[in-house]
Amino acid sequence: MYGTRVVVLGAGIVGAACARELALAGLEVTVVDRGAPASQTTAHCEGNVLVSDKGPGPELELAQISRALWPEVLARIAERSPHAARAVEWDPKGGIVVATTDAGARELTRFAADQRAAGVRAEVMDADDLAKAEPYVTREHTTALLYPEDAQVQPAGAAAALFGDALAAGARLRTGCEVLGAVVRGGRITAVRTSTGLVEADWFIDAAGPWAGELSARLGAPVDVRPRRGDILVTTPLPPTVFHKVYDADYVGAVGSSAEDLQTSAVVESTRGGSVLIGSSRRRVGFDDRLRPEVLSAVAAKALRLFPTLADVPVMRAYGGFRPYVPDHVPVIGADPRLAGLWHAGGHEGAGIGLSVGTARLLRNLMLGEPTVMDATPFRVDRPAVLGEGAHPVSEETA
Repeated sequence: MYGTRVVVLGAGIVGAACARELALAGLEVTVVDRGAPASQTTAHCEGNVLVSDKGPGPELELAQISRALWPEVLARIAERSPHAARAVEWDPKGGIVVATTDAGARELTRFAADQRAAGVRAEVMDADDLAKAEPYVTREHTTALLYPEDAQVQPAGAAAALFGDALAAGARLRTGCEVLGAVVRGGRITAVRTSTGLVEADWFIDAAGPWAGELSARLGAPVDVRPRRGDILVTTPLPPTVFHKVYDADYVGAVGSSAEDLQTSAVVESTRGGSVLIGSSRRRVGFDDRLRPEVLSAVAAKALRLFPTLADVPVMRAYGGFRPYVPDHVPVIGADPRLAGLWHAGGHEGAGIGLSVGTARLLRNLMLGEPTVMDATPFRVDRPAVLGEGAHPVSEETA
């Protein structure tokens, strides 16, 4: 495969991970983005590397693969640049899920039992265990579970580290370069037309995150990936207050829901700088990027149920971002059956940071004909939830 030219369309963390895998495999990789690297979805999230929020199925398996790969990837990055590896701020802090109602406790207990059957570590915590692990969390709880495999990274730092490895392996990065359409010959994509000229390659990867649906439509092979917005509050730096990623049991339901209306749940964790990140919300509002006070208020109210001591802590800022949503909540990874040469790597919604390295490894396996790290069939592009009613094969013309 040496000499094969690959263009990655999107410079978020998934695009960075794909670029790294393929450049290290010896391919000629170019990453194209209309903006700066990791400046959109990747820069507007919490940096979660989670298994705790996923039930048995292909996404959980991909999460477990990714969780195992992250330390390996970071160790290799550290060989090249210890500073880049440190900037990732890898923190295997573990996660704690707290139920505050009897109904929530029953559902959490059932969910955890299913996860254990799939190889996830989920440990029941009694009141004393929880108090020792999180001294400031509410004592008004019915059940608490520790997920020791959960971790966190600084998302922009993680993307930069992945890009650094890719560039060191020969990849190139073109920013300020918006994709306008595709050149198709003989049923194969041979180039993309961009705002800065034609970019030719043998393979193209749609890794545009929430914009993957829009980009794929421009290329003539639409997939149903839509934006779903989330908002986060950031407190002023505090003395050590939150020691794990702590969230309430209804977070899992919000993740898996397809509802368009606002959904909120409490997700609270600290950063190395001392600030506490408070989420989360989910709402489908297109690309409307306005912060809504009522949404932030609802997020804060849920968080205070978990950590009442945060009531008087100042919030220094709030931010939001778009997550790539697919109706069946399963990522899209693989070749497009309608347009030879086009591949997809997206649809991870709020799990893209954690799943990025596993996605990149699986895509590399598929593209190079290697044994795959897992069965890729559930992620295929030609499933109903992805193609939808409006999807159609591209013509033989230049799109």
